[in-house]
Amino acid sequence: MAISSKINQNSEEISGVAVSLGERIASSQSFKDLFQDGMALVERAAFYLETDGRLQSQTLERHLGLAYTTESMRLTTRLMHIAAWLLYQRAVNEGEISLEAAVEEKSKFQFSAQDLSSTGALFADLPPELQEICLHSLRIQHRIQHLDLLLSNDVQTQRVSDRPVDTLQQHLRQAFQSLNKS
Repeated sequence: MAISSKINQNSEEISGVAVSLGERIASSQSFKDLFQDGMALVERAAFYLETDGRLQSQTLERHLGLAYTTESMRLTTRLMHIAAWLLYQRAVNEGEISLEAAVEEKSKFQFSAQDLSSTGALFADLPPELQEICLHSLRIQHRIQHLDLLLSNDVQTQRVSDRPVDTLQQHLRQAFQSLNKS
């Protein structure tokens, strides 16, 4: 008898609370590390493209120069999306804007995948530092897309749970719980 009572109490606690995995991750140390990593990569890429990268691109054969230009433009676009997303999410974490407002704002700049444009062999002939920065940015982009999907699902779940029928069901659950306790 005591065991079934304990099980009912635990299931009542669990059923009344929706756990937001995306929100937990976004406000965790993992997000802070992702933010630091992403913003450091933005700085590293900017420095590289303005210094060594510029010099290296001038020494490349024509077809590699074109590939370098294309990859650097894609990299720049990818990093702008990454930085914007990270800054919006940090603003949510710090309470400056709501998650719903951030989702709406993020949809305006359409955070989409910016894959590599060069084929394997052509990409392999580009300067090693450009390759490394590009691949690192793809890993960060993938992590952000995954987290963004989790957060978007949280917002959609929250919107669905705000339906009047859900509120009514919650009130009925509470009423029956109080009857069972009596």
